[in-house]
Amino acid sequence: MPVISEVTIRRTRREDVGVIVAMLADDPLGGARERIEDPLPKSYYKAFETLERDPNIQLVVAEDDEGAVVGCLQLCILPGLSSQGASRGLIEDVRVARQCRSRGIGEQLVQWALAEARGKGCKLVELLTHHTRVDAQRFYERLGFARSHVGMTVRF
Repeated sequence: MPVISEVTIRRTRREDVGVIVAMLADDPLGGARERIEDPLPKSYYKAFETLERDPNIQLVVAEDDEGAVVGCLQLCILPGLSSQGASRGLIEDVRVARQCRSRGIGEQLVQWALAEARGKGCKLVELLTHHTRVDAQRFYERLGFARSHVGMTVRF
């Protein structure tokens, strides 16, 4: 597949929510978590509105040169006391549309998030990926991320 020379990264709009949910659901883990229905459950739009109002969270999409949404990412800026009061960036929900993978879109999204976090004074950026996502782990390591923590989860 050809590498996409450049995508446009922009804030998510309400009309992007369905495409994002479809990308989140497009694997065995996401398929078990997400609900793809027409219309989408209102909970997705409520969450979008909450994210949109939070100045420390940026939900963005990547658009190709035809204006199609081909990827997404959420960047959270978390203030903290540790590391001498440093803020940290948290990258979540990185997804690229199945038909567009291995074309440089995910890398452009992550590089955008790193630059954005650095510009907001973050001293580090973290992300979590499920232990079964070995391709994603290799991808993040190639971009300079190091295995540094053990992630733990409680679901309610």
